Amino acid sequence: RSCSFTGFSTVQSRKLAKSLSRGSVRSRMSLKPPKAYNSLQKGALIWDPKPLQVKKIFEALKKGLNEYLEAHQAELDYLSGRHKDTKRNSRLAFYYDLDKQIRSVERYIRKLEFHISKVEELYEAYCIQCRLRDGATNMKQAFSLSPATKASRESLVELYRNVQECTEDMCFIEGALEVHLGEFHVKMKGLVGFARLCPGDQYEVFVRLGRQKWRLKGKIETDDSQTWDEEEKVFIPNLHEKFEIKVTELRGLATILVGVVTCDSINFFTTKPQAILVDITELGTIKLRLEVLW
Repeated sequence: RSCSFTGFSTVQSRKLAKSLSRGSVRSRMSLKPPKAYNSLQKGALIWDPKPLQVKKIFEALKKGLNEYLEAHQAELDYLSGRHKDTKRNSRLAFYYDLDKQIRSVERYIRKLEFHISKVEELYEAYCIQCRLRDGATNMKQAFSLSPATKASRESLVELYRNVQECTEDMCFIEGALEVHLGEFHVKMKGLVGFARLCPGDQYEVFVRLGRQKWRLKGKIETDDSQTWDEEEKVFIPNLHEKFEIKVTELRGLATILVGVVTCDSINFFTTKPQAILVDITELGTIKLRLEVLW
């Protein structure tokens, strides 16, 4: 839910600024020193941008941010109406309290508007680099089919370098976009299994999103209630990774795999908490209930 406005490191900023100056007016983008984000951690960078996935995440993110903006704008309109009524009735203490609330909501709205503009700016720059890369790739293929000459070989080398630079720039922009994805607060709501769940049964649930992991253990009590050693975990959204959920049953020193499923996070970018019921077994005899708040 939180809005983050950090950007790139110095080296990364220079790389992206150089790239953007080649293809768009985005060379004037303001890029601040970053917090570390998943795609750009040392040793973890994979030069494989995925434009279709980035497009889906961008559209979901923008929709969710606009939902927050509309909700806070409605709150501002409501408070402004009460503010006017209070002023007429001369209830000064209440009036000044409302005034503080209004200023707070206005500040948050400005942050959201800036956040949305930053996301749009990054995605526009990403699309430009994607088109440049596609163009260079098509030209490289055309030159590779032409008769081999010194000029064509030099052109191929230059085009190969252009493709690599655009690919690199797309990966850096993907990393910058991840900074603006906020947080997912995932709550454990328990297993659902009807006759499959018996008092005394113990389970382990393992949730992973990229390098982020959450391992928790639970027990079915005699009154059919469930106790878990953890109830909530914060995950940082990732452009390319899906949630992977693994459930195992603990029987003494042995473990029995109940099931492994994956869950896409695109639908989680919304203002309302999302209740999720995941089929852990193929027949759905055991399900996992989670709640995700962005």
